Formats: sequence, C-alpha cells, structure tokens
Amino acid sequence: MSKSNNNKAEMSFLEHLEVLRWHLVRSSIVVVLFAILIFAFPSFVFDEIILAQKYSNFWTYRVFCDFSEWLGKGDLLCMGDINFELINITMSGQFSMHIMVSLIGGLILAFPYLLFEIWKFISPALADKERKYAQRLIFSGSILFAVGILFGYFLISPFSVQFLGNYQVSELVKNQVTLGSFISTVTTVTLACGLVFQLPLIIYFLSKVGLITPEFMRKYRKHAIVVTLIVSAVITPPDIMSQILMSIPLLILYEFSIFVSKRVVNSK
Repeated sequence: MSKSNNNKAEMSFLEHLEVLRWHLVRSSIVVVLFAILIFAFPSFVFDEIILAQKYSNFWTYRVFCDFSEWLGKGDLLCMGDINFELINITMSGQFSMHIMVSLIGGLILAFPYLLFEIWKFISPALADKERKYAQRLIFSGSILFAVGILFGYFLISPFSVQFLGNYQVSELVKNQVTLGSFISTVTTVTLACGLVFQLPLIIYFLSKVGLITPEFMRKYRKHAIVVTLIVSAVITPPDIMSQILMSIPLLILYEFSIFVSKRVVNSK
C-alpha cells in the first residue's frame, strides 16, 4: 500500500468526516454556481427548454411527424399544441419555480464534477490499478447520466406531457395546469431517467464489494424484468407509451450491467 493509502488508513473517523465535509462543500459550491448561471437566463431556460414541449414545433414532435410522412401515413404521428393553459396561482410561484429549475439544472450540469469529488474521496483507499478503473467510471457515469437526461427530456417527458396535457374526461372540463405541476412533471421524469441510467455504475460497486455477481443477476433476470416494469410505471406518468419507452433502455442497461459484473468478478 502506498504512503498516501497508509495515511488515509490512519485517519480517524472524525478526520474522515472532515474530509467528506469539504468534498460536499466544494460540490455544493459548483452546483450553486451553475444554478446562478442558469438563473441569469430565464427566457432561454423556460421558453426554449422547459416549456418548449408544450408546442408542436418541439424537436421530438417534428421528428415523429416527419417519420410519419416518410412512412406514407400522413399526419398520423404528428402532435399538435397541447390543449391547456399554464397558470400561476401564488404570489411567489414563478419565483420559486425559477429557483427550483435553476438548482435542478445546476445539479445536472455539475454531475460530472460530483462524480469527480466522489472519486477524490475514495481514491486514497484504492490501488493504482483500481484508480485507473475509477477514472474510467467517472467518464462512463457522466456519459450515462447525460444520455439518460437526453433520453428523458426528448422521449419520455414529451409523451408524458402530451398524454397528461391533452387528457380529458369530458369536453366540459378544461385543463388549466399550474406552472409548478408542469415543471415538476418535466424535471422529475428527466432527472429520474438520468439517475436510472447509473445502473451499470451501481452494479460495478456492488460487484466490487461482493454483494452482486453475474450469476445472481442471470438467475433473477425474470424478476428484474418485473422490477423494471414497476420502476418504469413509478417514474413515468400512467401512459403505456412512456412506460414502454422507459422499460426498453432499463432492460438493455440490466443486460449491460451483467457484463460489467462479470468483468469485475473476472478481474478478481
């Protein structure tokens, strides 16, 4: 074990907590800085990103419409503007949503740095070869998170907004959706997808400490399918299309995680 590893091993519990505290402080500062940057551009963040899914010219809707025409189905897959009006019913509602969106955006943009801080905290206890693997995991985790965010924003969230926004039990009932409800739907689904896409990274660490093996994951594959469907139903609104779109990448990630676990076990 290297000298730095010995020093880390000799640290007391309180000293470890002090080190962890500073990692958390630096992480929080980076999140806040990104949040301030996002807060400074409300028109772009809300009009071009958050509220863009309300209108038919959103990228995903245009792609599906073009695909429908390419198949010769006319406007079968085209989606129009959503039939509801966004309203704010509290004095501080818009300001609160501005702060919340800024913090969530700051967390998303700072996520690679958060993984870096986690690596900095655990790296003194790792061997040189393990540090190299950990560095790759930071890059992989950042890529998976970004893919998950994009997947949630461009696929799951638009279909959720379309389904819930246009759903009516009667023509006599008009939809008036609060700003907080709309933003909560978009941000929750998008952020949940980014976190769910961290499954291979989680499986890596669980395999590293011996809690998960590829044989265990293969044995309970059928159970994993059921759990995947449940998770998809929880993090997506109650429409079948969103749940199917969420289930497919989760199952692919599960199979990839088996491969990751096998590599970890073989390396031991």
